[in-house]
Amino acid sequence: MKSLLKFITCGSVDDGKSTLIGHMLYDAKLIFADQEKALEMDSKMGSRDGKIDYSLLLDGLMAEREQGITIDVAYRYFTTEKRSFIVADTPGHEQYTRNMAVGASFADLAVILVDARQGVLSQTKRHARICSLMGIKHLVLAVNKMDLISYNRHRFEEIKEEFLNFAHGLKMESIQVVPVSASEGDNVTRSSENMPWYKEAPLLSYLEEKDVTTQSEMEGFVMPVQRVARPSHEFRGFQGQVESGSIKTGDEVITLPSNEKACVKEIFVADDNVGEAVIGQPVTIQLDREVDVSRGCVLAKDSSPELADMFTATILWMDDMELVAGRNYLIKVGTKILPAMVMDIKSKVDINTGEHIPADHLFKNEMARCDIALSEKMVFDEFDNNKVLGSMILMDRVSNMTSACGVIEHSLRRSTNVVWQDTDVTREIRAEQKNQKPLTLWFTGLSGSGKSTLANEVEKRLVTMGKHTMLLDGDNVRHGLNKNLGFKEVDRIENIRRVSEVSKLMNDAGLIAITSFISPYATDRESAREIIGEGFIEVFVSTPLEECEKRDVKGLYKKARSGDIPEFTGVSSPYEKPEKPDIEVDTSKLSIEEATDYVMDNLLAHLD
Repeated sequence: MKSLLKFITCGSVDDGKSTLIGHMLYDAKLIFADQEKALEMDSKMGSRDGKIDYSLLLDGLMAEREQGITIDVAYRYFTTEKRSFIVADTPGHEQYTRNMAVGASFADLAVILVDARQGVLSQTKRHARICSLMGIKHLVLAVNKMDLISYNRHRFEEIKEEFLNFAHGLKMESIQVVPVSASEGDNVTRSSENMPWYKEAPLLSYLEEKDVTTQSEMEGFVMPVQRVARPSHEFRGFQGQVESGSIKTGDEVITLPSNEKACVKEIFVADDNVGEAVIGQPVTIQLDREVDVSRGCVLAKDSSPELADMFTATILWMDDMELVAGRNYLIKVGTKILPAMVMDIKSKVDINTGEHIPADHLFKNEMARCDIALSEKMVFDEFDNNKVLGSMILMDRVSNMTSACGVIEHSLRRSTNVVWQDTDVTREIRAEQKNQKPLTLWFTGLSGSGKSTLANEVEKRLVTMGKHTMLLDGDNVRHGLNKNLGFKEVDRIENIRRVSEVSKLMNDAGLIAITSFISPYATDRESAREIIGEGFIEVFVSTPLEECEKRDVKGLYKKARSGDIPEFTGVSSPYEKPEKPDIEVDTSKLSIEEATDYVMDNLLAHLD
């Protein structure tokens, strides 16, 4: 059976990636006759004066052909006499870096192209660093368009030396530098007569012979559970792909994170009952007893993935919105998805030098080391040990779009050293003592909407009813607990996080917590809901901006309009309205008494 090589082509825009792969397929007779005929016909309308435009074999989107650039990842499968290949032709434009990262995540080797006229560019270096981040250990630098510099050997050697000096810190196992002309075919599938000074194998021959196998440092069996199969009451199987090691019938496995032990009763590959499964196989495993396992859990043997709720990771930021510490996302590691928060941006990576630079925010296509906190303990591993349990993505909690991808470096010591201390006097006991149900009433709305006044009146009504309460007002909290926070986005996020944690503690004390904060971001309010948990009630004071600005009790809108207050919500900073608040009230249409009555009427069901 032929070995399989998965590789990508990457580099800066218009360096000839699609042309290179297209010429490789064409010369090696790896396309059908009708494809060859269509290529020749399409090329007559192209930009090469009727000559064959090999990039058309890869650039299939209309927008790609119109602009002459690759936008999406194009996968091609082909086989030579010596080897089978899967190639991902990835875009070079900085705007589509996320697509390049997707291609890199599956590859064993990367072919990075540079234009011989331009040399090594910032995008070349960015792609090389992304390849290193994704665990690629083998690089080929293809110095393309040698025909346009008259096959100048001196220029080739300059580019080679510059790239090797740059790549010294990338931890690559091998780097091969090849001078090519993708359009003319020099050193693509056969040695070039125009460059007799290059004595090594042409690109395709090198790819056919290159050994990219690596010995996994994690020898034990690991299988993240993708699905629990329960076709009948007599059968409960755990399905997933074996990501490390092997497993046999009769072996004892440990289930994570529950730490239960059981023996393997049966192993199925498709419908076949087999005695053993090895790395790479999709399997169904039945255990000899009932254990607490669901999607996202891990079955393991002779291995020790970590179980913690905080770790350090290196990420590539892909979102148009900048990253600031405190933001909340969904994280996916293996088959597990959890809420997570970027606690701290430790440093960002200089693309050109690799230097780690202090940073408090991150823009699209930048790389950084971050500390990440999870909502609960998760099974993971260091990326160098296990690619599947060591790689991660962050997803936007509203749109579910991928915001970042990255690799886990190590857990944080405090995640395992700091342990929650259970107490004998519980939340339920404290609530029963006060004869009430703990709640958090989260009042949100623009400055001047009347939320503080309304929250104050609601508290008075609750106290009259004999309820035990505590009101946390935005301005009051900033005089003490949050005195050290300003009004930058990162400070606003931390402001809301601290108040959420305090509200949760007050609920644990059996109290009804009432908060009055603008809390303009939907993700922060959603995070507050998750931190506080049961009993969170969102009260949206939806008074229109025009009315709030008319009131301008504190004179803040006037200052914001004159530029004295930057980043003021509703004027120079956005307010994201709640889509489905638990209670919504507009104080421009109701008197304060009527608004209080309305809120209390809607609260009665929650107070019982």
